[in-house]
Amino acid sequence: MPAAPERAVYWRFPGTALEAMHADFRRHAYPMHAHDTYAFGVTDHGAQSFLCRGERRTSAAGLVMAFNPDDPHDGRAAADSGYRYRMLHIGEDLLRGVLADAAPGAAGLPLFGEPVVDAPHLARALDGLYRAVVGRAPRLAVDERLTTAVLAMTGRAAARRPRLPDRAGSRTDTVALERARRLLRERFTQDVSADELARAAGCSRFALYRGFRAAYGFAPSAYQRDLRLRRAQALLRTGTAPSVAAHEAGFTDQAHLTRWFTRVYGTTPGAYARAAAHSSRSAASAGQGLRGENTRDGTERGPMTA
Repeated sequence: MPAAPERAVYWRFPGTALEAMHADFRRHAYPMHAHDTYAFGVTDHGAQSFLCRGERRTSAAGLVMAFNPDDPHDGRAAADSGYRYRMLHIGEDLLRGVLADAAPGAAGLPLFGEPVVDAPHLARALDGLYRAVVGRAPRLAVDERLTTAVLAMTGRAAARRPRLPDRAGSRTDTVALERARRLLRERFTQDVSADELARAAGCSRFALYRGFRAAYGFAPSAYQRDLRLRRAQALLRTGTAPSVAAHEAGFTDQAHLTRWFTRVYGTTPGAYARAAAHSSRSAASAGQGLRGENTRDGTERGPMTA
């Protein structure tokens, strides 16, 4: 059996200093290098060894890695099976903006003292952001998951942890939240950002996210997706093709619509459209059968008349 190819794949989220990568290596060894961004990652399989801050470190499956900007490190396999991992590169200004929004008054940029962290909840937060970037999720979903990942990482692994406002002191009034919800209803097919919603509500992105979930039971991005699904469902009932319905409802493509439609409604858009068309034809046939028929003398005879 031929050896699996050594490869790394990158994705960049448009308009931001946010990049995701996936690598699967057996023999590849990185020379000493550094990034000009924060680099957070998760080892998915095998183990990798790297020299960082004067010590040899090992990240096995399930462990989280955290590199500061300009942290020199190398990298190589630490297991016969090689190493497979995912990384997120986040620009300093982008990370600073998240912290300034969620924790006003936070001083300076955070530093991560340990390059390897054993914390499953951090791995889950990074996984959510990675999937949003790679899956070309709407900007609002990426903004939310970026905030979740940055706050999780800094709250658990940074040397100086940001102090977030307590819930009681950061409640957003219902009028402000309703302004944000109205904007989503009006522009749910568009790529609305968390900044736009926060401006509409007159509060921070973090306060909006927390208040919106508390008031409506949805994160703003989940509410936007729900509105898109409702629109697609309505279009499919009228006989619109799934590919057209996906575009008109604001989804990236038909595959994106299919994935979420199936998760929420338990069936594919195509199957739903066929069922709707069949129901319409059955209703039309039943209506014709109940309409009576004309006799030769012009009178009408109902369907149950002998």
